[in-house]
Amino acid sequence: MHSRSKRTWTVLGIETSCDETAAAILQGQAGEPPAILAEVVRSQIDDHIAYGGVVPEIAARAHADLLDRAIAQTLKAATLTPDRLDGIAVTAGPGLIGGVLVGLMTGKALAMAWDVPLLAVNHLEGHALSPRLTVKTEFPYLLLLVSGGHCQLVSVQGLGDYTLLGTTIDDAAGEAFDKTAKLMGLGYPGGPAIERWASRGDPRRFTLPRPLFGQSRPDFSFSGLKTAVRRALDLAVGDGPLTDRLRQDMAASFQSAVADCLTDRTAHAMALYEEGPGYQEGPGYQKEPRAAHKCLVVAGGVAANGFIRSALTALCEEKGYTLVAPPLAYCTDNAAMIALAGLERLARNALSPLDVAPRARWPLEETRLAVPLGESAA
Repeated sequence: MHSRSKRTWTVLGIETSCDETAAAILQGQAGEPPAILAEVVRSQIDDHIAYGGVVPEIAARAHADLLDRAIAQTLKAATLTPDRLDGIAVTAGPGLIGGVLVGLMTGKALAMAWDVPLLAVNHLEGHALSPRLTVKTEFPYLLLLVSGGHCQLVSVQGLGDYTLLGTTIDDAAGEAFDKTAKLMGLGYPGGPAIERWASRGDPRRFTLPRPLFGQSRPDFSFSGLKTAVRRALDLAVGDGPLTDRLRQDMAASFQSAVADCLTDRTAHAMALYEEGPGYQEGPGYQKEPRAAHKCLVVAGGVAANGFIRSALTALCEEKGYTLVAPPLAYCTDNAAMIALAGLERLARNALSPLDVAPRARWPLEETRLAVPLGESAA
């Protein structure tokens, strides 16, 4: 085990779970920020912008068109040949099943052709580990994963050791941003558009609900918030036009409501996290003070929102937590985080069979290591 953990690995990562076709090559040791030798991300925004959201069939066809070239460009940029790779990490779910299938079948074919191990990675685990791309982030930590398809609070005790504390019961936060932006005609993707318009708006103009605010279980709900936006706009507009001033104020009011929900839910999750096994004394547990474990990792596309980051920063200062977030480029979907998860698993000899199936749904807490952490692997 020690020989594998100290070895330097070179891993190709492939990500096709939604509307980014991405490939990346990392090199490094387990537990340390790796060198990112090369990466390519091909966005499909222009393909989906007319529809106000991602169309699964269009996304899958675009992945099939773009992926081979993205991989070839990544190898060329890294000045590597396939025989230098130690493994191929590929998103096997969750995500749009057509896109996941394109990436996973490509990864399988390359693993067979190049005779290198396959590592089927949970996309959510990629996000969970993404801050470790650039900063040495020790386990355990509390994870707020907030993106277009997911909104979760997870206790991360170690690689493959995840406990779900709270999740959305309807829309994810990023989905609510997209739908609200579409409702106001702000364009796609909705998150960046709402943040731009909100910067010039008054967040106090519209009184919007904060669903589940104050409840002990840290779940999320954003569907009702979107409905409240529509009703408030209908009342404000009446028979008149939807002015830029209205758009700015509603964007600011909506963004403020989402930030309040995220911080309130995260505060409740912090209390649950601090009661977890990481703070118990006994065989197998560390006896470090609680403050050493008070780390909040925020990841996913919505983590790129500056207003929300500021709100979470204030929460962490109040609760005595350290806030860790990946650079903005690694908040959204990317292959570097998939390669990193694969590298960590490769170091533990947790390889995947070539008959591994793609999964549209794959809860993070069901992600387990094929080789337990305590076992030796040659």
